[in-house]
Amino acid sequence: MADWRERFLEEQRLTPAYLRGATRYFEPLAAELAGRRRRREGTLTVAVNGSQGSGKSTLCAYLREVLAHEHGLSCIDLSLDDFYLTRAEREALAAEVHPLLRTRGVPGTHDTGLLRETLKRLAGNGRVAVPRFSKADDDRLPAEQWSRVDAPVDVVLLEGWCLGARSVAAAELSEPINELERDEDAQGRWRNYCNDRLRTHYEPLYDSFDCWVMLAAPAFEQVLRWRTEQEEKLRIARGGAGSGLMDEAALRRFVAHFERHTRHCLAQLPSRCDVVLSLDERRSIVSLRGLPAPAAPPES
Repeated sequence: MADWRERFLEEQRLTPAYLRGATRYFEPLAAELAGRRRRREGTLTVAVNGSQGSGKSTLCAYLREVLAHEHGLSCIDLSLDDFYLTRAEREALAAEVHPLLRTRGVPGTHDTGLLRETLKRLAGNGRVAVPRFSKADDDRLPAEQWSRVDAPVDVVLLEGWCLGARSVAAAELSEPINELERDEDAQGRWRNYCNDRLRTHYEPLYDSFDCWVMLAAPAFEQVLRWRTEQEEKLRIARGGAGSGLMDEAALRRFVAHFERHTRHCLAQLPSRCDVVLSLDERRSIVSLRGLPAPAAPPES
């Protein structure tokens, strides 16, 4: 029978080279999380921040497998994306507050109440329904299509690009940070709404996490390159242009929605995280904080 690592590479469509970094950095991280879980009562809840395209979803999937196969712990990896408000709810916000809230992603477009309740249930007992979101349909899937898991779960991993972002003083929002804010949010209603939601809905949620991990991009400018690579992979997978794919101009506008909060996270979040894995432009880990230094890889 194939080793679970081989199956993981196949399922995630990764090359064997991925394992060199994963075994050197991610498996010690999994061991640290397993140790933390065994030193406490109940579920260990871990927040994972990483900008778009940084590889946080793959990291969490790998940690899930290591925790299960090497440490005998039940684990579920969740995405903040699965807790987006429904399309109808975002349409209502777009009409009542600001049109930019129609686009999912920024603080204020997640159902933090549903997230809080789901985390509570995963630490409880019984069968738990876990929400799922369809990006193809831009809407939450019907409840009958949600995943079901048995609680309590030993380790819950939650990843999200804006997870850990905090509100700022209103004065910091007065100047637009890019063309999107300048041209489509001249009065600042959108960015002030997002900022207010961070303070009232997201920051109180952060206290429920036991450990914080960050995959830190080298700079915001790299995020657009990574997001462009993701779009190109989708284009190839679909055999060329297709519905839902964005051209360069659309991609730039899309990423501009997240620029302010991504820059804030890159500048402020590392000092508040337990473990920080710093990435270079190729997503290779170049430095580590919060874990013992990994052993040097064997010479080839």
